[in-house]
Amino acid sequence: MALSKEKKNKVVQRYESWIKDSVALYLTEYTGLDMPAIDNLRAKVREAGGEYHVMKNRLGKLAFDAAGYDVPEEYLSGSTAIGVAFEDAPGVAKAIVDFAKDKEVVKIKGGFLRGVQMEANEIIRLATLPPLPVVRSQFLALLMTPATQLTRLLAEPGRQLAQVVKAFADQGAAPEPVEN
Repeated sequence: MALSKEKKNKVVQRYESWIKDSVALYLTEYTGLDMPAIDNLRAKVREAGGEYHVMKNRLGKLAFDAAGYDVPEEYLSGSTAIGVAFEDAPGVAKAIVDFAKDKEVVKIKGGFLRGVQMEANEIIRLATLPPLPVVRSQFLALLMTPATQLTRLLAEPGRQLAQVVKAFADQGAAPEPVEN
């Protein structure tokens, strides 16, 4: 089905908005994947906070050019779908890479992380990073560790004194006052 020029412009604008609003873009090949499998992949990517769409190569090239991206020709050849990460780049990469492990017909061509071109092996390495909420909690724990240790350090002398007083109280003997 041929698209009118107006519809093509709208598609290019939609692609451009994905490119501009995203943190990361992952271009994949999906030859041989049926619609239920594509819908399953879309659901997994959506759970990670992204989107996954089939892309028309020529219109995608126009959108990337308009957004100022230099896209290698092999990224936009054959069947092409784009994974768009709006916040959690490793989470969306993980969803696509995990799906590609199960369905060998999905191949990662390459992508972009904050405008920097990435090869397929770099995207696979990115997918091994923990999701954003986990990284945030690990960072918070890292920040809190010195404060927790300082609190314990400052509380220790008081705790030791309380233990000495309790030991004397348990023995029934009162400590003798210290004269100056």
